[in-house]
Amino acid sequence: MSQPLLDELGYYLLAGAGGEGPRTLVDEARRGEELGFGTAFISERFNVKEASSLVGAACAVTDRMQIATAATNHNTRHPLITGSWATTMHRLSGGRFTLGIGRGIGAIYSAFGIPAVTTAQMEDFANVMRRMWQGEYIFNHDGPIGKYQILGLDPDFREDIRLALVAFGPNTLKLGGRAFDDVILHTYFTPETLARCVKTVKDAAEQTGRDPDSVRVWSCFATVGDHLPEELRLKKTVARLATYLQGYGDLMVTTNKWDPAVLERFRADAVVQSIGGGIDHKATAEQIEHIATLIPEEWLEPSATGSAQQCAARVRKEFDYGADAVIMHGATPDELEPVVTAYRATV
Repeated sequence: MSQPLLDELGYYLLAGAGGEGPRTLVDEARRGEELGFGTAFISERFNVKEASSLVGAACAVTDRMQIATAATNHNTRHPLITGSWATTMHRLSGGRFTLGIGRGIGAIYSAFGIPAVTTAQMEDFANVMRRMWQGEYIFNHDGPIGKYQILGLDPDFREDIRLALVAFGPNTLKLGGRAFDDVILHTYFTPETLARCVKTVKDAAEQTGRDPDSVRVWSCFATVGDHLPEELRLKKTVARLATYLQGYGDLMVTTNKWDPAVLERFRADAVVQSIGGGIDHKATAEQIEHIATLIPEEWLEPSATGSAQQCAARVRKEFDYGADAVIMHGATPDELEPVVTAYRATV
């Protein structure tokens, strides 16, 4: 029996590297909606997590919850393709689709020959999408996203499609407040970082003449209860944070005002250096246990751990720190069921 929707809660489909493959998304989408999650998020990877395919599947097998990308990248598809895709999903789902974009990891882009994403490009992209969704044809566009003789979809379009932004640094957070409907933060943000980020977004919205309450800020919050096996918990916490430190450790440390010497020791460690790829995807259980000794407990603290009741209580604290909504990150709906049940019990 399906539960009433909790609009303030979300989760990721195919959390992490994608589980057992894209087919599992169908069951995860149905199960998440049954449990009452308000939004299911989809992140894109260049393997078997191509966003438009996954979004179509998720929209087709659900009826109530929002389906959002968090994130895809604006510069891997032509603006007309993205605009058409978003409108198709918007109508297919009965208005339940959110198009979320992000900056991505510069080193990966560079390796694949994809230009780095700038804040100005994402703002230009959002403006172009909104204009095309309102039926406008844009002639001789010459902006940060490029030069186009004509951009337009259908003069009869009057589509109200939500735009989301995955944000980390202050410039991107301000952009979220200026031009987007949802702002999705990163995992392992301390309470102080969360509060600061929310203020940055809301202040930027107000300064642009928008209602700050109209911009929804999501805390992306690792939720890993003790009902899961210890080896799996370490993979979802230690290994996941270690993978972030591999990709953009300096930004994580600077944002949270952590000790950079810890990051240097982590990077210099022989086990870390021996892993050819993302730690959460490639490391063995023994390697993860060693890496756990390199990461301070305070770095892992901004997460929901312990019993289901403790996890639910910690999730609720994110609202006290300023979040409008919370993504229970890093776990499947079945893994999150006890936490959601405990969360409902405290409403």
